[in-house]
Amino acid sequence: MKKMMLGNEAFAQGAYEAGVDVVSSYPGTPSTEITEYIVGYDEVYAEWAPNEKVAMEVAAGASFGGARALCCMKHVGVNVAADPLFTASYTGVNGGLVLIVADDPGMHSSQNEQDSRFYARSAHLPMLEPSDSADAHAMMRHAYALSEKFDTPVLVRSATRISHSRGIVETGERDTHEKKPYQKDIAKYVMMPGMAKKRHVVVEQRMRDLAAFAETFALNRAEYNDTKIGVVTSGMCYNYTKEALPEASILKLGMVYPLPQKLITEFASRVETLYVIEELEPFLQNQIKVMGIEAKGKELFSVQGEYSAVLIREKILGEKTEARREDELPQRPPVLCPGCPHRAVYYMLNKLKLTAMGDIGCYTLGALPPLSAIDTTLCMGASLGMAHGMEKARGKEFAKKLVSVIGDSTFLHSGITPLINMVYNGATSTVLILDNSTTGMTGHQDHAATGKTAKGEPAPSVDLEKLVYSTGVKHVAIVDPFNLKELKRVLVEETARGELSVVITRRACALIDKAAHKKPLAVTEYCKNCKSCMKLGCPAIRQGEKAAEIDPSLCVGCGNCADVCPFGAITEEGGAK
Repeated sequence: MKKMMLGNEAFAQGAYEAGVDVVSSYPGTPSTEITEYIVGYDEVYAEWAPNEKVAMEVAAGASFGGARALCCMKHVGVNVAADPLFTASYTGVNGGLVLIVADDPGMHSSQNEQDSRFYARSAHLPMLEPSDSADAHAMMRHAYALSEKFDTPVLVRSATRISHSRGIVETGERDTHEKKPYQKDIAKYVMMPGMAKKRHVVVEQRMRDLAAFAETFALNRAEYNDTKIGVVTSGMCYNYTKEALPEASILKLGMVYPLPQKLITEFASRVETLYVIEELEPFLQNQIKVMGIEAKGKELFSVQGEYSAVLIREKILGEKTEARREDELPQRPPVLCPGCPHRAVYYMLNKLKLTAMGDIGCYTLGALPPLSAIDTTLCMGASLGMAHGMEKARGKEFAKKLVSVIGDSTFLHSGITPLINMVYNGATSTVLILDNSTTGMTGHQDHAATGKTAKGEPAPSVDLEKLVYSTGVKHVAIVDPFNLKELKRVLVEETARGELSVVITRRACALIDKAAHKKPLAVTEYCKNCKSCMKLGCPAIRQGEKAAEIDPSLCVGCGNCADVCPFGAITEEGGAK
């Protein structure tokens, strides 16, 4: 049956048809929907793990147990999962083990543009890369076959334009296969130095075997047309190339590591000028040059951002296209949703002039004006460790105006260990856990403190307060962020304490707790146009000619603006009904 599918849906369908048994992931755009779609298949066990490292370990354990296992994450998630991943390369697999990593050229929703292909090379693992939804679907069967044939984890690389574009997929039936029996094998699965040295030899031989296999692998395909221009490419760049250079010859690489040297050499010998078109780093180009093949690539193209058919025609054919300058485009900075419980926290952090170490998620949205509350964002869980380091650099007096800001899901992901470090090493700053009862920015996935599994079934819920106390923190306060007076009192008290403390601000995300929405508010004639309400950065409030105005179609009646108005000019009276 043919169906129009999102790339991530196609990955899920392909994994299902390939007989995947166990899936463990951590949500991260642009990879999140893969696991969300897999949750819908009753035959597959699927879970959200606390972080990518745990997810990779769960998948590896399932593979050792004879099941076909899958782990999905975004590119920066592989940094977290790298520890088990690199050693799983040595152990090999039992049941097939696949990791889908979604890169983000252009940084649509990420803090960097790292190129995950280097993980394949560094960890000595094969990597496949689809160019559309149909490829994404088909590659999953290939990935599991490769994994079990060569006794190796397999990486499948996606990117934002693959994961979040739609294409026609011809679906099939689920493969029936028996789980492989588990047999104790210390030499294979226990990576002590003595065993690991021998397994390293196996890994190197495996890569030579994979390189030989790549020469005839069906997903590496030469398309010969006009031989004046030849292009080696993969992934989404294949589509851009086909559109920009329809007459060119193309070598489409479905396996981007290891590379088929003979196939590339033959292709290069049959074209007049060889180009390598790849987003981000010159991963393919550098390897091709080492083969002694002259190829043009990054001399023409940037290592930054996404490519396009227009860009390729400009760089290779010299065609100039009048492009709109970015500074001429209307600016649409990301903002917190109307009624977001984090807004009041950021407003108060700014008002109290606190230095705030931020974290990944909706917390980054507190950095921009007018809230301007967040000082740093580095990686998941970094806010606590950075606050500790900042205190050690600047001293305890500085720490009285220093806080770290982290969400409930991110705290469970990688905030617990730095909190333990703060306790152990005598930190005195204040940690804010903004508990909105979900993994918000990636689309409201459940986690270990929400009381539901990935499949929506009831589950034990982590008590954040008890968890914090158990680390040795002596001072924990819980406050509703919509109670601005209480929030201010707690923040002033805890930051001045001179001892490590944790403040948990607790109110559900406005997008999942719609029952909490109230009648929209309205601005009355008492408005003095003082702009105090504009400091909240709420998209429901705009500055009119003589007074502030509230858009009733956006306002959810949270009351933050009424609380900050010094003249009592914002009330329910006159609001939309």
